[in-house]
Formats: sequence, C-alpha cells, structure tokens
Amino acid sequence: MKNIGLDNILAFHTKIISKTGGSDGVRDRGLIESALNRAFVTFDGKDLYKEAEKKISIITHGLIRNHGFVDGNKRIGAAVMILLLRLNKIDINYTQEELVDFGLSVAEGKMNEEDIFNWINQHKI
Repeated sequence: MKNIGLDNILAFHTKIISKTGGSDGVRDRGLIESALNRAFVTFDGKDLYKEAEKKISIITHGLIRNHGFVDGNKRIGAAVMILLLRLNKIDINYTQEELVDFGLSVAEGKMNEEDIFNWINQHKI
C-alpha cells in the first residue's frame, strides 16, 4: 500500500489549518505516529490488516480519535483518508455533507475501524 509519512502529515495539517482556520500544532506526536503505524502491525510475520481499505480505515480512525493535533483532528483524518484512497487508486464518491457527518461520527465514537472500512466500501465507484 502506498502511504505517506509523518512529516507529510504534519505539513498537510498545517496547510489545512491555514486554509480552514483553527490552531496549528501537535499536541502529542506519539499519538500521530501510533495512528500511522498501527495499520502496519504484523503477527507471526504476516500483516494483521491486509487490504488497503482496512489499513486506511485504521489510520483514519487513529488520526481522528487519538487527538494528536491541537485542532483539526477530524479534518486531517478525513483528508488523509481521501488522499490515501487516491494514492492507492481507490475511487469513492461522497458529498461534502457526508464527509462532515463521517468525521463527526468517528470523533463522537459512533464509528469504529470496521464502520470506516464499510463506509469506504459503500462509497466506492
């Protein structure tokens, strides 16, 4: 799976905040790293999460729920999800309202990793 690194996530977050408002900054770098790395854990030498959509779901959930940034956790989580889907040639169709509802639902704990995975698959073109 094509992925993006921590430095790119941090730069992407700064860009999102500058365009949409809010406070830029990292609250806990370790929580951001955890969100990015958890999707690539292995057990007995094999990936725990095999599908790109599953890995992207894990990353998205972690970025939103871990609150690694001072502000904009929902925005960066949703934006990284869309970017990773595009990088991995997974096309989805959604409205802005659906994406906002998605981010809020994850942040409120109404959607877990499996729900995100299902949301992605339901929105595939």
